[in-house]
Amino acid sequence: MSARPQRIGAAAEQTALDYLQAAGLLLIERNFRIRRGEIDLVMRDNAEIVFVEVRARDTGHFGDGIDSITRAKRHRLIAAASAWLQRQRSEPPTRFDVIGLDQTGQITWIRDAFRADDG
Repeated sequence: MSARPQRIGAAAEQTALDYLQAAGLLLIERNFRIRRGEIDLVMRDNAEIVFVEVRARDTGHFGDGIDSITRAKRHRLIAAASAWLQRQRSEPPTRFDVIGLDQTGQITWIRDAFRADDG
């Protein structure tokens, strides 16, 4: 990945983090990586663990965020979340959220965008 997309991604993740923290979520971990995938943000919303995928686009072709997450990407996110949970040795309630940022900085938060059993 070139420097420009990395900068856009890092800025989008920080914007998403600030937004979610202002909404009351607590950061647990950032950029959790395993061989098969990565989770941008791992957060806590009361007793629930929230795995957050941040999507940023610098064009007007964005949709609602979930559109850009393919089935393969969902599988990678689910694999990474499973690995994270195994390391915690607990099974709290979980959900997968998507934060989308468009070229104007407009934020779209899709809570519970998909479930691990959705595949």
